[in-house]
Amino acid sequence: MDNHADAQHVTDVLSEGPVAQAVQNEAAKTTASFKDLSAAKTTPQQPAATGQPLTQYHSMFYRLLSWKNPRATAITFATCLTIIFASRYLHILGWTFRALYTALGITAAAEIAGKAAFGSGFATQMRPKKYWTISKESLERFLDDLEQLINFVVIEFQRILFAENLWVTLGAFLSAFVSYWLIKWLPLWGLALMSTCTAFLAPLVYVTNQEFIDGQINQAGSAINEQTSQIRDMAAQHTSRATETVRTYAGEYTQKAQEMINGARGKTPAA
Repeated sequence: MDNHADAQHVTDVLSEGPVAQAVQNEAAKTTASFKDLSAAKTTPQQPAATGQPLTQYHSMFYRLLSWKNPRATAITFATCLTIIFASRYLHILGWTFRALYTALGITAAAEIAGKAAFGSGFATQMRPKKYWTISKESLERFLDDLEQLINFVVIEFQRILFAENLWVTLGAFLSAFVSYWLIKWLPLWGLALMSTCTAFLAPLVYVTNQEFIDGQINQAGSAINEQTSQIRDMAAQHTSRATETVRTYAGEYTQKAQEMINGARGKTPAA
């Protein structure tokens, strides 16, 4: 009785103690963060430059990478890093085939042993009455999400390619240029690791220092606009000077040609 009471007390402490309550609170916050991220899958009100509506994944990925849900973004970031390191250091494909042939071998051996000993295989006895299938509604939802995801990639690539946002296009150019040279020295998993860190940490740096970065961008934009205006003015001045010079020469040659024609006309009757 005393041992049972002690065990029950330990169970109550573990399930209702401060540690358990803290774990439950953190789990509830994590669940709420992911629900909020999932609820952000709505079509943005602002369309693309062509007037086409964007996909639901535009708003979701924007919310994910902008760290508006820090807990969900941090967990997603850690999950991506874990997958990259697991694919690098763990022989996942080999383990998959090993688990597959082990399960099939055990099933075949149990079936053979059951038929030899009892006239009916064990696998046959364990077979369900109805095989599991994917419902049409679930498959349609999956295909709809897959279509939205593919269109998200296609639309974003075209928006970057046709410079809908010049700074994004310049950033993509710089990333592609750096990746072209890094791929010569880095393995594929290293490049994937660097790309993932950049995709998640660069927005965090921008959000943390948004006022300073926006000020620098505006200053750079103003400098570029001033330089462009100066170049445009210089080009206009040179163009006007060249036009005036051409007009002057054209007038002189026209006058000389007119004098030669008049002189030729005056000589013709006399001849």
